[in-house]
Amino acid sequence: MVPATNPMTGHSFDPSILREYDVRGIVGETLTADDARALGKSFGTRLTESGGASVAVGYDGRTTSPELAEALVAGLMSCGLAVRQVGMGPTPMLSFAIKHLPTDGGVMVTGSHNPPEYNGFKMTLQGKPFFGVDIQGLAELVDSTAFATGAGSVDEIDIRDAYVARLAEEFQSTRMASIAWDPGNGAAGDVLNRLCTAMPGHHYVINGIVDGTFPGHHPDPTVAENLAELQSHVKENDCELGIAFDGDGDRIGAVDGQGRILWADQLMMLFAEDVLYRDPGASIIADVKSSQALFDEIGRLGGDPVMWNTGHSLIKSKMAELSAPLAGEMSGHIFFADRYYGFDDALYAAVRLLSLLERRQTSLAALYDQMPVMCNTPEVRFPCSEDRKFAVIDEVAGRLASANADVTTIDGVRVNTPDGWWLLRASNTQDVLVARCESDDEDGLARLKQDLCDQLGESGLPAPKNFL
Repeated sequence: MVPATNPMTGHSFDPSILREYDVRGIVGETLTADDARALGKSFGTRLTESGGASVAVGYDGRTTSPELAEALVAGLMSCGLAVRQVGMGPTPMLSFAIKHLPTDGGVMVTGSHNPPEYNGFKMTLQGKPFFGVDIQGLAELVDSTAFATGAGSVDEIDIRDAYVARLAEEFQSTRMASIAWDPGNGAAGDVLNRLCTAMPGHHYVINGIVDGTFPGHHPDPTVAENLAELQSHVKENDCELGIAFDGDGDRIGAVDGQGRILWADQLMMLFAEDVLYRDPGASIIADVKSSQALFDEIGRLGGDPVMWNTGHSLIKSKMAELSAPLAGEMSGHIFFADRYYGFDDALYAAVRLLSLLERRQTSLAALYDQMPVMCNTPEVRFPCSEDRKFAVIDEVAGRLASANADVTTIDGVRVNTPDGWWLLRASNTQDVLVARCESDDEDGLARLKQDLCDQLGESGLPAPKNFL
């Protein structure tokens, strides 16, 4: 297979769909089946250039995913690749397929946690995330049409049972009274139902039917209102805890038996202690949005706390660099390289959480009561145009530098003050800015929020709705 001029000409991607970590857009407006086919040709060419010959493909439960997957597969096959089509399921099942089959690369058709009209593609090349300049380079390749050519093939392979069996290996629970689950009508629903059948205990699944219109609620467990139905179900059925997933099953949310939400950085405190018990001194990575209490707890436990950029591709790359056994993001992505493969898998994280509770012979509510009490905001997202969001961060950083503020600029600006810290960063996946503040008390939190809003005002932006 050698690069050759392909008869496909005149195609170009809408620049807005080529994101930092993936390709994502509004189907029928900025993203089409022709884009999917072109992506297959361009990514397939990069895969063959790396020496690859096979690729796994999966898709989520959105109504547009089968059509996009079909076009993608056609593009990949035109490069001479052997395509392993694993069908509909969560993104981590595709990641598992790459390891299990194995294949030289993978593409997942998914809109993740975005609204139903969105869709996109997450890519893996030779065991590493495909992101940043690699994604931008696909546009140049499509423009040149210098695609690899060959006679490809496609096989449909059902790996659901193998994936569920791997997840169930980690389950160690005999006392769990009842567990509530909410996959939000997302792509994890079918696999979750199989997993619950494979595990002992009482399992209550709500919104478990895969439906790309998301009739129950928006499938994003980082938004408190999306967990309201799960909280009610936990209380009404006297469940010990509840677990939620996002639209493609790579992000986790949790509530304890009293309905209290545990955000990802709080879950990471529990996982860090579990991992560091077996791997003392290991590096544990958390993104810049995470609580200072998490970094302090990792240090207290004898680990090496590492603050890093937000973004699953960036986190995975840093994990590989540091040989870190655990990493996590406030957005609910949790990555285990301890007894697992190092990718973000919310179903695996859920099973690890249940097993952790079993080993400690305690409840999630009891562990919640032992956690540091911090006054903080959730991850607050508010609109800012694509052409302004990064400029605003640069403006804020410039003003803070002039004022000699204590600032971390790993990803956006994280400002430390005697009251605590506040963060402002630009999302790489949406036209929004992201803010978060944390203090020891409510008065300090109010001052931090005002400081952040003052900086937004100097850049001509209003305060986030209901923030102050």
